[in-house]
Amino acid sequence: MVKVLVNGACGRMGQAVVKAVLNDKDLELVAAVDLKGGADAGEAAGAAPCGVIVGTDLVKAIEDKKPEVMVDFTRPDVVFENSITALKMGVSPVIGTTGLSEDAKNEIKRLSEEKKVPAFIAPNFAIGAVLMMLMARQAAKYLPDVEIIELHHDKKLDAPSGTAVQTAQMIQEVREAHKQGHPDETEKIEGARGADYEGIHIHSVRLPGYVAHQEVIFGGLGQTLTIRHDSLDRESFMPGVVLACKKVRALTGLTVGLEKILE
Repeated sequence: MVKVLVNGACGRMGQAVVKAVLNDKDLELVAAVDLKGGADAGEAAGAAPCGVIVGTDLVKAIEDKKPEVMVDFTRPDVVFENSITALKMGVSPVIGTTGLSEDAKNEIKRLSEEKKVPAFIAPNFAIGAVLMMLMARQAAKYLPDVEIIELHHDKKLDAPSGTAVQTAQMIQEVREAHKQGHPDETEKIEGARGADYEGIHIHSVRLPGYVAHQEVIFGGLGQTLTIRHDSLDRESFMPGVVLACKKVRALTGLTVGLEKILE
């Protein structure tokens, strides 16, 4: 069994991860950490008591419980330090928090290789979202004019989403960068055309009621193609999280993207 620590265990994603780990026969929840410590991790997640008390000190939890994997769905401003701490202590971070800078990712990669402790980052753990990105990359070979609309709950801190950014990067691998829309178009209100990534416009929506949604719209002569994925519940991310927990220790260095471990 893989010994797992869940960081941010009392958050919405953390609670879902706790339940997913408890329900998988190949994973063992050995520790849980959150700013709101003191509760039984199972009860805090809305499940039966599991005997793992949520602590507030990540270093102490690692020292005492010796986890192999740390799942982190905290905040962009703390997930980097959490990951560095885990790597230095021989624990593989599985990171679902988006918003990490390229410099931060590069440092995680460097330390992972130096310590020979594998690490894993996924902008999106929903298997359907990964399939959406793969299909979008394939479609872009034939329909290179494309825009991305991503819709998330209003508590999300970063925009555009990590999924949208990765989708744009994957599309850009197979198309030449070019300006889309009329060459002389103007924005009456700044930002109306969204963010621009190598000519791909990305639009971010933040509203109550959404979880995580994205559509990739391709346009061609006399036709459009829309590829859309909807996560209606945070449970949609759990099969991917569980898979990453099981596979991360067999990887080398830093791996980014769930598609890298699906096959």
